[in-house]
Amino acid sequence: MRKTLTKPLRTISAIVKYSYGKSKFPAFLTAHFSKPYPDSHFASIPKWVFTATKLPPPEWVQPFTDLSDIITDHKNLQPSPWVSQILSLLDNSPTMEENLKTYCKKFLIKLSPSFVAFVLKSGQLSENSDTAYRFFTWAGKQRGYAHNFECYVSLIAILSACNDVNRLRDIFRELKDRDFMMNLVGANSLVRSLGSVGMVEELLWVWRCMKESGIQPTLYTYNFLLNGLVNSMFIESAEQVFEVMESGKSPPDIVSYNTMIKGYCKIGKIQKAMEKFRDMEVRNVGPDKITHMTLIQACYSEGDFDSCLGLYHEMVENELDVPSHAYSLVIGGLCRDGKSLEAYAVFESMVRKGCRPNAAIYTSLIDSYMKNSNLEAAMRLFDKMKDEGLEPDEVTYGVIVNGLSKCGRLGEALQWLEYCQKNNKAINGMIYSSLIDGLGKAGRVDEAEKLFEEMAEKGCPRDSYCYNALIDALVKSGKSDEAIMLFNRMEQEGCDQTVYTYTILISGLFKDHRNEDALKLWNVMIDKGITPTAASFRALSTGLCLSGKVARACKILDELAPMGIVLETAFEDMINVLCKAGRIVEACKLADGIVDRGREIPGRVRTVLINALRKAGNADLAIKLMHSKIGIGYDRMGSIKKRVKFRTLVDK
Repeated sequence: MRKTLTKPLRTISAIVKYSYGKSKFPAFLTAHFSKPYPDSHFASIPKWVFTATKLPPPEWVQPFTDLSDIITDHKNLQPSPWVSQILSLLDNSPTMEENLKTYCKKFLIKLSPSFVAFVLKSGQLSENSDTAYRFFTWAGKQRGYAHNFECYVSLIAILSACNDVNRLRDIFRELKDRDFMMNLVGANSLVRSLGSVGMVEELLWVWRCMKESGIQPTLYTYNFLLNGLVNSMFIESAEQVFEVMESGKSPPDIVSYNTMIKGYCKIGKIQKAMEKFRDMEVRNVGPDKITHMTLIQACYSEGDFDSCLGLYHEMVENELDVPSHAYSLVIGGLCRDGKSLEAYAVFESMVRKGCRPNAAIYTSLIDSYMKNSNLEAAMRLFDKMKDEGLEPDEVTYGVIVNGLSKCGRLGEALQWLEYCQKNNKAINGMIYSSLIDGLGKAGRVDEAEKLFEEMAEKGCPRDSYCYNALIDALVKSGKSDEAIMLFNRMEQEGCDQTVYTYTILISGLFKDHRNEDALKLWNVMIDKGITPTAASFRALSTGLCLSGKVARACKILDELAPMGIVLETAFEDMINVLCKAGRIVEACKLADGIVDRGREIPGRVRTVLINALRKAGNADLAIKLMHSKIGIGYDRMGSIKKRVKFRTLVDK
């Protein structure tokens, strides 16, 4: 039964207490609505306040509180206080949904689609796809609620940023089923989000919807599409989009070019990337730091260090900021190319511009100087590195030990090993391998073996380079059996036997006149699928040629051809070996066989044989061959024309 107001009530608190009863009056309203008001103020209060016995219906809250009908620009409005309250409840706890429900019921509110979309875009959920998804799902269960297009777009942006692809696919399917009207802002966001996770099919669906809705793509849209296609390795499709941009109303900008250059570099088409880079100049689009860095990184990976240097100089000329990583790549590339002086010039430029070199740059320079036998300059750099407060690491010490070992300064190299051990410096396999190799080449095999065993005791893993260094030392000291035992041990310990391992042993076995063992080892290598190199076949063919089995070497070479292994210098190496050994007759027979089988043009074989004779100190025969028609001329016997054989060089 409704209550009837019999006297004026001076506060809203009194009115509500009268309506609900004192015991049911919400305590949280007491502090806010106890202020007395004049009688005229109550004229606008709804009648249900005086007569109702139930709570009012929940109110849909919006992300902004518009206090005046005059306000038309909502961009500068402050978010509604409800936003911060709801965000504080999104803690991804097990009771998050229940907490949201209780809070909304307590304050008689429901979250509108615009409110949900605003919360999803607020940034607090940008790195937490699980919380965002749970909030989105909970909001969708409100009575009378339906997500709008902006809600889906906002959630998809979060899921893509977190690479939550499975949920992203589910939400996108819901979006397609709802048949929303597409808009430019949402389309741009979808293209960017879907492209970043490689969902090309969905990306193209959005693109088709844009066309069907009459939405004209902007430059940003095209760039988002390009980036998505490139990230998904659809480079040809990206090229087509780029061509449309060139001939349309949205010409490519620096972002478009950088995206295409990145795509070409990802698939290894560096030449096309460079062409696009040069095309930027024609189109008056200035390359930026990202353009140059992308190309420098790609050229470095391809071993094209000259191009790295050229790109670096262009950055300097264009007064672009050169990052430390660019210096590392350019200096490292020049060092790998053996151009230590050029590398040091770049290093000095780096220091002058206030860019502090790191330990990796110093190590590259030290290594380059060491390999060029400039130990003094290398050690000066090492001291400078320490003076700069940079602590040398195991790679730096490895470079120093390797350089000293290769220069034959084993005493100093061993001292550095001792220094690292005493000062608890990390010791890697390179330090041990360098010392084992140096000791082996110096004939100090026992010391090399001792270091090899010490590696295992110190817990330093032994790689194939370390094994190969000791096997080579054993073979050269005439300990082939021990070398084979170490070879077998290598396999037992799970260390890969490389083609270089087999090459060392095959060469050593032939020198010990164990020809059949060497051939067996060659067959084992082929059976294991290890691809022979020119060096490995040279070791085999040299052994066979010197033992008078030239035909056997040729047969093995023929067997490699069907396997796709073409060793271009194989015959040249065999002719050189035979001439050097003074077996001119066999060299001439081999040359004739090469020509008769059409493996090489006669002129080239002739040149190879002349050079081989000259290098072997047989200048008379070389001159005789040079002034004759052998190999390139013909003898006539009636109507029959026959090429002059190489063997006539020794027959006459």
